[in-house]
Amino acid sequence: MKTYAICPISDKKINERVARVNGAFTVLLLILFGFTGQWFIPAFLAVDFLMRSGNFSKYSILGNSSKSIVKWLPIEEQLINAGPKIFAARIGFIFSLVIFLTAFLGLNLSSIIVAGILSLFSFLEAVFGICVACKLYPYVYKVLY
Repeated sequence: MKTYAICPISDKKINERVARVNGAFTVLLLILFGFTGQWFIPAFLAVDFLMRSGNFSKYSILGNSSKSIVKWLPIEEQLINAGPKIFAARIGFIFSLVIFLTAFLGLNLSSIIVAGILSLFSFLEAVFGICVACKLYPYVYKVLY
């Protein structure tokens, strides 16, 4: 077993500003979920994260909306390696799926707790550019490999 790991590396590049706007959208949708308890909100997030974690990112509603917003803003593009963000999208998919399932099954407290954790991760990404999934990747790698 390897005892070290770095963030996943990809040959793709993404705009870090778009990833941060995606994080903001996720926070807003999870706040809306917290107030309404509607299970279709985390279901939508799960589908969107799934698209962004695979080869279907061009169909992501949040991703395309974020790209449009970033184009309008007077900020410079900042390209980064897509690998960590793809891994983060996979973690976001798992969290969103758990939120959806617990909300659908009526386990409201559980769904709110998991939504709070994902909201915190997304907030850190949106406001400070901190990718928590990238920080967790070495530990996941150590356990799985």
